Parts: sequence; structure tokens; C-alpha cells
Amino acid sequence: MASEKVTKLIEDVKALTVLELSELVKALEEEFGVSAAAPVAVAAAPAAAADAPAAEAEQTEFDVILKDAGPTKMDVIKAVKEVTGVSLMDAKKLVDGAPSTIKEKVSKEDADAAEAKLKAAGATVEIK
Repeated sequence: MASEKVTKLIEDVKALTVLELSELVKALEEEFGVSAAAPVAVAAAPAAAADAPAAEAEQTEFDVILKDAGPTKMDVIKAVKEVTGVSLMDAKKLVDGAPSTIKEKVSKEDADAAEAKLKAAGATVEIK
């Protein structure tokens, strides 16, 4: 079992953002004269990576798609109006035209918030 000091250090590292973690790695490399890069001598790893499907970059933009308005169409129209900021008439057109894209290229947080509002109104929603 790890000592209390090591456990605290691990918890502190978990709390860092990606940028802070990158800074920490660079600082440790400079301080101790080491490199966090993988050794080049490993020949099997590139071959295995080439055989595996290409890893996709982490998705940062999402689309919110209204699949179906469900039984409470008026509530969904109001939710679409609130989420998008369009007029009531335009919101109705989006709901009537389901499946339709409600928001495009938004952050994960915005997409999740829109999904929650639409689902609370009774809609079926998909995030891509």
C-alpha cells in the first residue's frame, strides 16, 4: 500500500488540468534530466499500432439532434426555443421537421445541457 505522502501526491495530480499536467511533466523532465517519451527501440509497438484501427482524436464539437418530439410537443417547442434562441415559429418548424439538428458544433457541456432540457420536455435527443 502506498504511503500517505504518495497517496496525497496522486490525489493532487488527479486534480490537475491537462495543461497543468503537461507543465508538470516538462518541469520534471528538466529537473531530473529525463524524458517521458517512449523508447524508440520498441519495434513491435508501431507495427501493432498500424494494425489497430486509427485512434480518433477526442471530439470537441457536438451536434444536438432532435429525433422525436414525443407526446408533449408544445413543451418540446418551448424547450427548442429556449435552447436555440429562435422564434416560436422557427422552433415549431424544427420540431415538426424532426429529425432535425437543433445545435451544431457546440461544446460537450452545451450539448449535454441542451439534451437535458429537451429530454425533460419529453423529446428524444441524440448527440453526435
